[in-house]
Amino acid sequence: MGKNEILEEALHLKTNERFLLIEELLKSLDTPDENINKVWEDEANKRVSEYKKGNIKTVSEKDFFDYED
Repeated sequence: MGKNEILEEALHLKTNERFLLIEELLKSLDTPDENINKVWEDEANKRVSEYKKGNIKTVSEKDFFDYED
């Protein structure tokens, strides 16, 4: 079945079924990159470790958003 036939079939679905189909198609385009996830996980763990050792400090949300160069 080709793209046009699939589209024609999809257009005959109920509105909520079309929405669910679109949602699943969009999810299929957003596949996570496990390598990138691993890099971010390692970085987060490193930052937490450094914080617990007292090597880095945190700033409040207010200070962060009020910061000016």
